[in-house]
Amino acid sequence: MTLLASRLPRRFPHLTPPVERLFEVEPGSQILGLCHWQPEPRRHSTLVLVHGLEGSTESLYMLGTANKALARGYNVIRLNQRNCGGTERLTPTLYNSGLSGDFRAVVIELAGRDNLPEIFISGWSMGGNLVLKMAGEFGENFPLALRGVIGVCPSFDMEVSAPVCDAKQNAFYRWHFVRNLKRRYRTKVALFPERYKLDGLDRIHSIGDFDNLITAPNFGFRDANDYYHHASAIRVVAQIRVPTLILIAQDDPLIPFVSFQKPELTGNPHITIFAPESGGHCGFVSSHDGDERFWAEARIMEFCRERSQR
Repeated sequence: MTLLASRLPRRFPHLTPPVERLFEVEPGSQILGLCHWQPEPRRHSTLVLVHGLEGSTESLYMLGTANKALARGYNVIRLNQRNCGGTERLTPTLYNSGLSGDFRAVVIELAGRDNLPEIFISGWSMGGNLVLKMAGEFGENFPLALRGVIGVCPSFDMEVSAPVCDAKQNAFYRWHFVRNLKRRYRTKVALFPERYKLDGLDRIHSIGDFDNLITAPNFGFRDANDYYHHASAIRVVAQIRVPTLILIAQDDPLIPFVSFQKPELTGNPHITIFAPESGGHCGFVSSHDGDERFWAEARIMEFCRERSQR
C-alpha cells in the first residue's frame, strides 16, 4: 500500500488556486504556505497540513486531504517544511525532524494575527513527529484555537524507526530518501557555499550516514543517535493535552508498531490511536470507492468534524 497510494491516479476537483504566504519561523528563516481560503475565512475552521521526509505541498496525501477539507468548507494551508518544494533560498539552514518550533510559530500566528477560531494540524511521517512534538511542547498552554492534532504514521520514536529505514528489507526506500537528501544538500551548497561543503558526500549511503555527517553537526548534535533522541516526539507525548489522533498501520515497513504500544501514548487520555492491521506507510488504500478509498484522509476529516464547534 505504501507504493500503491502514490501511483493510483487521482483528481482533486475542489482544490482551488492557492495564495502563497511566507511564515517567519525564526529570524532569517521562512517556510512557504499554500493557502486555500474560504470566503470570510474567520467563519470557517482551518486545517494545516505538514508533509513527510523529502515530500512537499505537492505530495498526493497533502493534495487529497486538502481536496476533502475544501469540499467540507475548511480553510486549508499546505506547508512546505524548510527547504522543501523548491524553497531552499528561504532559509540558510537545513531541515530536521526536531524543528517543531516552526509549526508552533505558524499555529500561533494563525490564532493570533489571523484570529482564526478553529485550527487543526495534521502531519505525515516526519511531519507527524513534528506536530506531535509541537503538541507535547505546548502542554497545557496550547492556543485555544488549536482544536486537534493528527499524526499519520508518525516517526515519533526515531531511535527505533531510523535503523529500520536503513535495514536491508527497506533498500528501495533507503535509496530513494538518500538520493533526494543528497540532491537537496547539493542545492544548499550551491546557494550557501560559505556555510556548506560537499566534502564526504560520496561516503553517504544510508539515512544514518547522512544524519551523522550532515544533519547532526549542522544542528549541534553529537551524532545521529543524539539527534534522534532529542528530535523524537516520544519524549514529550505524555504532556499532550490537546485532542490528538494517531493513525498507524501494524504492517508499516518503516515505523515499527511496537513504539505505539508504549505507555507514553497509551496512558494519555487525550490521544486516540487507530491501528488497522494493514495500510503500509502512509498508504491506507481501501477497497471502498469515494471518500473511503483513501482511509487515512477520511479519518482526518472525521476527527476534525467531531471536534469542531462550527
